[in-house]
Amino acid sequence: RQRPLVILRGISIWGVPIPNAWLGNLKNVDLIEKFGHNPGFWKDFAAGIKEIKIADGRLLIILSE
Repeated sequence: RQRPLVILRGISIWGVPIPNAWLGNLKNVDLIEKFGHNPGFWKDFAAGIKEIKIADGRLLIILSE
């Protein structure tokens, strides 16, 4: 059975890469495998997201204000 993978390869703000330590050392970690059993994580994550777009191999997440 196949399941989705959610892995942070890198995050940048205005083209400046964010260090892995600032991301809680979650770079290159499958977030579903690590946190998928915890519904509170996904609820909190979704609450901070206004919009998600996926195109051309890129993921754009617009945060809520």
